[in-house]
Amino acid sequence: MSDINSTALSHESIATALAKALSEIKSAKNLDELKTVRINHAGDKSEIALANRTIGNLQGAEKAEVGKRIGEARNQIRIALDQRTDELQSEREESILIEEKVDVTQVIASGRRNSQAVGARHPLTTIAEHISDVFIAMGYEVAEGPEAEAEWFNFDALNISEDHPSRSSTDTFYLESLDSGVVLRTQTSPVQMRAMLESKPPIYVIAPGKVFRTDELDATHTPVFHQVEGLAVDKNLTMSDLKGTLDHFAKSMFGPGIETRFRPSFFPFTEPSAELDLKCFVCKGESNKKNYCKTCRNEGWIEWGGCGMVNPNVLETAGIDSTKFSGFAFGIGLERTLMFRYGITDMHDLVEADIRFTSRFGLGI
Repeated sequence: MSDINSTALSHESIATALAKALSEIKSAKNLDELKTVRINHAGDKSEIALANRTIGNLQGAEKAEVGKRIGEARNQIRIALDQRTDELQSEREESILIEEKVDVTQVIASGRRNSQAVGARHPLTTIAEHISDVFIAMGYEVAEGPEAEAEWFNFDALNISEDHPSRSSTDTFYLESLDSGVVLRTQTSPVQMRAMLESKPPIYVIAPGKVFRTDELDATHTPVFHQVEGLAVDKNLTMSDLKGTLDHFAKSMFGPGIETRFRPSFFPFTEPSAELDLKCFVCKGESNKKNYCKTCRNEGWIEWGGCGMVNPNVLETAGIDSTKFSGFAFGIGLERTLMFRYGITDMHDLVEADIRFTSRFGLGI
């Protein structure tokens, strides 16, 4: 072996470099330290790498012997680096789990200096419960039904014709094909039909829950939203009973000064039908060209929901004698109610689960 390479390529030098590398690999406390060790002992300028470059100056058997020793050393270093990387990676993941562990049973006192931030219940949850309380106090029951609904309950039983545009795939989510007969409900009205099939009059129920339509998410629309629908079936019910019920409901949501009106409309489920409007709570119905109101667009009224007397065809489908009983029904959007109640202007705030938004509503209890 020539003098110029004898030191770097000697058995002792290679063994020393290997021992030093293995020792530092084992001593690395984290992945950052191991990265530095990898550069020092497996990089292009490491002792082993520099020694490997001088092999070309050797001859014959000597070259093969030294090359074998260097190859074995490099392989040991590579294996040690891989093993230590796995160990440190596992330690880091365990450390993260411990640091981020949340005790869901811990009660955090709010209002104290340096206390952790406390989350909040979503306002859609609290307003749904508040609405339920309002109607329970009037003698109503809260009814529930499946979100994946039979097409018959969602359309046919509600007097919606086969050629109605709402039944197309551009308006309704079908779970499979148009022939599957199963949809994501587009309103909670199917719950009303189930209530009429399962109970005999008098029937007083409300049905809060999620509904689905093929809308794009924007400031005023979302494909998944919430409704509360109400149904009353009894003897001698009239539009005046419906108006009185909704007036009480509106006052419970917006205060005693709110005014409502019925505006003639059409819904297959009800006849006669009406849109339920609220007098604009911003301009109080007094907007004009000089004092433009963005909330009601100078109309003085804001649409809140739909309502009407239950169509006799729907009653008969449910096995209820329409000559003895009448009924009324209504549907209100919870997101719309929240936006009116709290002055929320963007639907994104209601669906993005941002704690900066929900915390303003507190726990709602």
